[in-house]
Amino acid sequence: MKAIRIHEFGGPEVLKYEEIPEPEPEGPGIIRIKVIAAGVNPIDWKIRKGMLGEMSLPMTMGLDVAGVVDVGQGGVLFQPGEEVFAKVSIGQGGYAEYTVANSTQVAKKPKSIGFIESAAIPTAGLAAWQSLFDIAGLKKGQSVLIHGAAGGVGSFAVQFAKWKGAYVFGTASEKNEQFLKSIGIDEFIDYKKQRFEDVVGKVDVVLDTIGGDTFERSWKVLQPNGFLVSTVASIPEGAPEKYGVRAQTLMTRSDGEELAQIADVIDEQQLKPVVTTVLPLSEAQKAHEMSESRHTRGKIVLRVAEDPQ
Repeated sequence: MKAIRIHEFGGPEVLKYEEIPEPEPEGPGIIRIKVIAAGVNPIDWKIRKGMLGEMSLPMTMGLDVAGVVDVGQGGVLFQPGEEVFAKVSIGQGGYAEYTVANSTQVAKKPKSIGFIESAAIPTAGLAAWQSLFDIAGLKKGQSVLIHGAAGGVGSFAVQFAKWKGAYVFGTASEKNEQFLKSIGIDEFIDYKKQRFEDVVGKVDVVLDTIGGDTFERSWKVLQPNGFLVSTVASIPEGAPEKYGVRAQTLMTRSDGEELAQIADVIDEQQLKPVVTTVLPLSEAQKAHEMSESRHTRGKIVLRVAEDPQ
């Protein structure tokens, strides 16, 4: 099968499009998925650059997949032919014609959207869901400030927060204002022209996907006992106590049950993943260059195979 692998850590040029054996589903509950589309995430290029530490090489890249169940071992939750999506473990390889996953990582893909859009969901969708609901406990009637609201995690977070009934502020560049209003944001903040502190007052939750100065300034806009969740920054010791709030750095979990909940929300509420770029698997280098620029809107997806329908 064709796959994108790395044999060393480095820039996009280390991504190699090559022929490797198909993976075998070894062990109970393991299934093999024929991949139709693979999502691209910032964690992918961080792994490629070695930013997550040493890992066994060569490695097939990619975490997010949407496709069709091919075969499985005993005790699997899905049968051959079922359309699914998943966040697979590092090294299992989403940038490939086939991958393997534990059934607990997998969910039936949303019925209302195709494989390309479904492949955009797992990592970013789970990050937004777990940040807002599992960690911060966002409730109806509360307010949330989302930094990087037009990005992959941010665009999911805006829609999930509105679905929950929260009031949503979001920071992004001016070019994304109409896009964010189209997915339901209540107040748009152009971070180049406005300081968010001057706009939001005090909010219940801040979701930070930017880090740096944006993260540091976010402590002061939280209500007492409010929650700051960051997908990128570590929480300085003593800072939550200093500001009288709570804080946590997100470590996104693979969770098939939560993916199933997200699929239900998408099907019931007509929420949609925002896919702005679709490239063939062979152009993974270009996809990484675009993702690493940090100025993409929504998600980038690799088309691995034609839709079986």
